[in-house]
Amino acid sequence: MKTKTYGELRFTDDFLFCKILMENEDLCIELAELVTGRKISSLVYKADQKAVKVTPDGKGVRFDVYFKDDQNVIYDLEMQTFLKANLPKRTRFYQGMIDRDNLLSGEDYDKIKDSYIVFICLNDFFKKGRHIYTFENVCMEDNSIYLNDGAHKIFVCAKGYMNDCSEKMREFLKFLIDGKRHGDFTGRLLDEVENSKQRERWKGEYMLLEEKLRDMYKDGKEEGIEEGLEKGRKEGELERQKLVDENLRLKEEIKRLSEKNK
Repeated sequence: MKTKTYGELRFTDDFLFCKILMENEDLCIELAELVTGRKISSLVYKADQKAVKVTPDGKGVRFDVYFKDDQNVIYDLEMQTFLKANLPKRTRFYQGMIDRDNLLSGEDYDKIKDSYIVFICLNDFFKKGRHIYTFENVCMEDNSIYLNDGAHKIFVCAKGYMNDCSEKMREFLKFLIDGKRHGDFTGRLLDEVENSKQRERWKGEYMLLEEKLRDMYKDGKEEGIEEGLEKGRKEGELERQKLVDENLRLKEEIKRLSEKNK
């Protein structure tokens, strides 16, 4: 199994994508504003590689870049370098996990926060030539009627060909493909990619991740690829689940104390 060395990583690699956006709030906000068209003043919560799981034996999810803005809107930014046929179903599953993670037991459904799930793709998943595909729930019999459930899914496709986005977006999409400087925003992203090469802590974290991936691959060859990957996934999920369970426990305790003090 061949993996990239730390020095070969680009912004489109998950590791740097998450690290750069989570440690540079201004760049994270600017990218989210560029994709969604919303104005974001500040972030009130953020987490890279956030893990959410409902039950110990259920399938969990790990979001790439997950944050909430000052208007209580949730964003999940995902980097997708390879086309996968299950992307639409993944957005459906991600939406359910986001809602489950942010609605305490007993709360009304109107407490569910608006959310934006964004897949940033190098290729055009829908093969229609667009750079941006935005999905909301709309009535099939009357397209003027929106469900207005606050759920938004956006696919950004670097290899579209239509004239359907701003110059700044086109510069960003070019940057995804060639890794070169195109305008101010991509220049600052590229600066962070270059600065990352000097960050020994990040390098150490990446090398540890590489080692774990190699161990999983080795286990896969000895036990069967699927069995080996499943073993590695379960071990990681057990650790992440401990954090998720503690988070849910604290939420429930805060809700109980709040109701007690009313």
